[in-house]
Amino acid sequence: MKPARRAEPSALKPVTLAANQPDRFYRGGAAIAELRGAEDAAEWGPEDWVASITTLFAQPRAGLSSLPDGTLLRDAVSADPASWVGDEHAKVLGGDTALLVKLLDAGQRLPVHVHPSNSFARSHLGCRHGKTEAWVIVGTSGPNPTVYAGFRDDVDAATVENWVSTQDSDAMLAALNPIPVKPGDTVFVPAGLPHAIGEGVFIVELQQPTDFSVLLEWTGFAEPGDPSAHLAIGWETALTCVDRDGWGTRVEDLVLRTADQRSPVVPLFTEQASAFFRADRIHADSAVDLDPGFSVLVALEGNGTLRTEHGGTVPVRRGDTLVVPHSAGSSQVDGGLVVVRCRPPAPEHVEAN
Repeated sequence: MKPARRAEPSALKPVTLAANQPDRFYRGGAAIAELRGAEDAAEWGPEDWVASITTLFAQPRAGLSSLPDGTLLRDAVSADPASWVGDEHAKVLGGDTALLVKLLDAGQRLPVHVHPSNSFARSHLGCRHGKTEAWVIVGTSGPNPTVYAGFRDDVDAATVENWVSTQDSDAMLAALNPIPVKPGDTVFVPAGLPHAIGEGVFIVELQQPTDFSVLLEWTGFAEPGDPSAHLAIGWETALTCVDRDGWGTRVEDLVLRTADQRSPVVPLFTEQASAFFRADRIHADSAVDLDPGFSVLVALEGNGTLRTEHGGTVPVRRGDTLVVPHSAGSSQVDGGLVVVRCRPPAPEHVEAN
């Protein structure tokens, strides 16, 4: 008897996604509304979770993306992972896309906070993924747009504990390295690195698909005693995920300046990000060919098309966000579009992650 033939993945079409802005603990959203061409900005909607299979911390549904027919993307990918993320990725992670993309508009400075690593998340949170992230700066406002990452000098555990218990915001922020930013810059933020995003900075954020944040600075952002500030595991344990090393000038190794690069495909991160995610800025002054693979597209400029090998042609204009299934095949972007293409780690990196 011949062995049963394995079903081939079905060819799926790229999907243009509606805005998905769950309420958050800080203000923002005007830059998202402007990019998308929306009339009204949600005051507490500073994040648009794009192609999200991730929920807000300790919530059953908030944060999940829906397809136009109402199906949750999470459920669609889980039902047919090979078609969505590709067979090699699915062999390791099943229906886990291993990626969350956000549009994030800091209408006020974000608190000083930190995210746990994979090993910490496995040990204390029962999750494969921690939360390494990276910021693609796509817009700024105000006189001095700045982000903050890593302590300048070594900090002992007692000092961090004191800052948190007394909520000494000034000391925490002053201990971080300020990084002036402009559109075209990218900043890689490894798990454990304390950081904050300054008011007026608008980013496309790539991250591991969790909502794990330890709020070192919670005053004004969370209610006193809110367990979500320490991920409901207690401050003593939560603070062990903090990288207390001094970064000093090393912090520049996390920054890539790409504003002056206009080649058809501009890589946005160095190799240090490859185990977590990939991103390129596409300049489709003429047609640009893209290889097959699950991806999230954020259109920053232009009015053109995305043509796919198996999934047809989709119009794309400034402000659109799309999820492209692996089974759509190779594709081509044109029409003068400028697009950020976000992808999970390559299959050969997934298992190592």
